[in-house]
Amino acid sequence: MKMNRRNFIIKSFFALLGLFLFDIFWFEKFVIQWTTYDLTNSESKIKIIQLTDLHINKLKSSHKAIANRINQELPDLICITGDSVNNNKGLAVLNEFLNLISKEIPKVVILGNKEYAGKVNINSFRTLIKKHNGQLLINESLKFSAADRDLIIIGVDDFIGGDPDFINASAKHDSSEEAIVLNHCPQYSDEIALLNEIQKVNIKLILSGHTHGGQITFLGKAFYKPRGSGRFLRGWYKLNDIRMYVSKGIGTKYIPIRMGCRAEATIFYV
Repeated sequence: MKMNRRNFIIKSFFALLGLFLFDIFWFEKFVIQWTTYDLTNSESKIKIIQLTDLHINKLKSSHKAIANRINQELPDLICITGDSVNNNKGLAVLNEFLNLISKEIPKVVILGNKEYAGKVNINSFRTLIKKHNGQLLINESLKFSAADRDLIIIGVDDFIGGDPDFINASAKHDSSEEAIVLNHCPQYSDEIALLNEIQKVNIKLILSGHTHGGQITFLGKAFYKPRGSGRFLRGWYKLNDIRMYVSKGIGTKYIPIRMGCRAEATIFYV
């Protein structure tokens, strides 16, 4: 039977609407975009995977896929840059997720604003991370060694809910040592760059999250950015001579969709 113009337009409209809803409610949320950046010319490369803004409250197939990919990639280090859970109930689910990842892979974790807003028990959180071969850094740093090289990992407290202190966090180490800074809210990175004019830490990279890349965007413009984003949205920025990457993150908050802003996990060679 021949389809008339009106029926064709109606069917096309609903087909496009279905594809659009599939994209924003499922594809962009659950089919993770893995991006890779090689930041060194050295033959001794340290492989780091950044996860951020998990907002985990239920273990989903996308989390299992992330864990499988991490186990295949076998990074030297996983950096989880805040908003892992929204409240204390999320700790059990985070434990399930981390159980899927090889315990041999070291992990470094910082807090985001949602851990503070949800009144997450910091001692319980720290114990959980330690159980999975990880360390929670709150204005603290550690020396990490891999590929016959050393890196200083500096974790600053959250800008909104905590009390970030880059000076104290970075004070223990020689300024000649290469450092990576984990900072949940990118707005504080401008302060880090300013403070580092005095501190003179050899910062190779700042890793941030928080913005969800805008979560809902049109033509690259975000409808809304959370407080603490500052002038940043997603991707690469340069603050003086410091490179910063703002990840779009994994989860969503408040509105359970993504549009023009696919969930992301990132691999860095440094």
